[in-house]
Amino acid sequence: MQVIEHPVERLHTALLSTRKDLIETYQQFSRPEKTLLEEGLRPGNSLFNPITIHSDSDWIPAHPEDPQDFQSFYINPYRRSPSSGHNTIYIQTIGSFGEGAVVAEQYVEWLKDYCQAFYYGLAVKLLPPVTVASTACSFRINDNTYNLQLHAGELLNFLKKKKPRDAFCIVGITMIDLYPRESWNFVFGQASLTEGMGVFSFARYDDHFYQRSYAGRLKKKIKLKQGDYSVFENYYTPPITSTLLLRSCKTLTHEIGHIFGVKHCQWLNCVMQGSNHLEESDRRPLDLCPICLRKLQSAIGFKIAGRYKALLHWIEDGAASSGQHSKPTQAFQEYKHWLYKCLRILEGEKS
Repeated sequence: MQVIEHPVERLHTALLSTRKDLIETYQQFSRPEKTLLEEGLRPGNSLFNPITIHSDSDWIPAHPEDPQDFQSFYINPYRRSPSSGHNTIYIQTIGSFGEGAVVAEQYVEWLKDYCQAFYYGLAVKLLPPVTVASTACSFRINDNTYNLQLHAGELLNFLKKKKPRDAFCIVGITMIDLYPRESWNFVFGQASLTEGMGVFSFARYDDHFYQRSYAGRLKKKIKLKQGDYSVFENYYTPPITSTLLLRSCKTLTHEIGHIFGVKHCQWLNCVMQGSNHLEESDRRPLDLCPICLRKLQSAIGFKIAGRYKALLHWIEDGAASSGQHSKPTQAFQEYKHWLYKCLRILEGEKS
């Protein structure tokens, strides 16, 4: 295992910048906010850990690129920020979600509310759900895993037509696996940053996806006919577990981060780290490192404590409900304790 530890001075420059105007902008953070951001750069701090590389198949060895500091993000011509006329994130569900309409509706509502807390200050709205047939996209059976897949690029074309005028971005989510072209095995998602849209699948976040007993594997060989979407009727979707909810929240916020112009993080453990496989994705934390947090804050303008309180409220609200479908936040407990630590610093208490 390799640990990537950058010198504190380099991390500090990546956070503040070398440009006088950007350094002056940084000074607009409150003293507790600067304490949180800068303490997170120090070796051995309890909030932001260094990145660990477990194998050559991990993202950073497989995709060498220069890390994006705050200044590089700020001067990127493709960086996108919400405006008064384009300040809503729209989520479009495609196909069925979960076991039963009530569960599916709640799950998508939880995702929407989490996204609104994460991108604190922006509105997040759900578009009416659509069937696979209404997208008119191509589909196939994966030759290796024998599950159904949808063509990601054609789903993007569908979303482009559905994008509301006041949208900052539109993201499509589905429980059906995706592929970008015939030569590819699969893709977790695909986005067009300039168009402000993306589509992502949570199918492979089911713990049983790669097992031969996976319920989404077609039991017998069938011949597909393009345009006949009856094969998707009653097609298997994974049960909504706490782990699946956590993985979905992590992926959704990561991919929307790219639409803002935030590239894969190589500074510290961060939700914006790239991942080549599920095990690596599971190692990523749910939140942003100090450098990526400043990028997002510069685009939206939130108070850091307000954002953390909104995320904490999402975890705690409805988790203890005695109802049949209480929010399954067991997998979020470590994150909850992390948020409390951050808020103690922001409120002037010792961590």
